[in-house]
Amino acid sequence: MEIRQISHDYAVSPQIAPEDAARIREAGFTTVICNRPDGENPPEKQAAAIRAAVEAAGMTFVDNPVVGGALTMENVEAQGKALRQSEGPVLAYCASGNRSSIVWALDKAGELPTDDIVAAPARYGYNMEIWRDQIEALAARKG
Repeated sequence: MEIRQISHDYAVSPQIAPEDAARIREAGFTTVICNRPDGENPPEKQAAAIRAAVEAAGMTFVDNPVVGGALTMENVEAQGKALRQSEGPVLAYCASGNRSSIVWALDKAGELPTDDIVAAPARYGYNMEIWRDQIEALAARKG
């Protein structure tokens, strides 16, 4: 497990395993969001297995699967809702952390400067530049 801090209260990670739950809690996270569809994983790493471990460790689990190439506004809205409802820092995961970065970036449109939104995940190699137009369009709609 590699935790990549995107903002003060949001981090992403490639796929986690049930045995990572205690370390995630020790790192101070209160909510874990799964952005990886079950069809991409064997049963032992699917949402139900991760949920059980996360909840047993005293955290909240949110299942918000983002299908590669088929991101929806419902995904963005669900991510934002989970962030706002969390009682502390959030860790989101998918295959690489990229999808978890994208839904965060789109949710933050209009709340943070676009340059900051694009730059935060870029520190870890996630290219949000290709999402700049969508971030700015969402910011304009929110504004």
